[in-house]
Amino acid sequence: MELAWWQWMILGLGLGLLELFVPSFFMIWFGLGALLVGVALLVMPGMAFSTQILLWTAASVAMTVLWFRVLRKDAGKTRSGQADAALGEIGVLVRSIEPPGVEPGRGEVRFQKPVMGSDVWPCLADEVIAAGERVKVLAVDGQLLKVGKC
Repeated sequence: MELAWWQWMILGLGLGLLELFVPSFFMIWFGLGALLVGVALLVMPGMAFSTQILLWTAASVAMTVLWFRVLRKDAGKTRSGQADAALGEIGVLVRSIEPPGVEPGRGEVRFQKPVMGSDVWPCLADEVIAAGERVKVLAVDGQLLKVGKC
């Protein structure tokens, strides 16, 4: 079985279009591998089918590994890595912070735009703050935001 260069190009474009309907961000690399084999067949016609398959597999796997291991900069980031971006943000308290006992009082704050991936966060404060008041993020303590009145 021999495939012509244009058949590899159609396979590559088909896999690229399939990526639009099944957004896994995985099939695109196999589509690009097929396009690479199509271009290689234009340059070196008469390539054996086993060589075509080997080139397609190697190129696809290499591009997948390159993307997920090297080029993707956000791999391994957690919300705690974004903590500095939250400092100074202003939100509205949606659940009041009651009088603190031994521990600071806890409430819930909502932001107009998402902060560290969420628009609602549990919070704590050293003072009583009523629901509906504006608060400012003073610190990030694990999964809690330390807030104070604006």
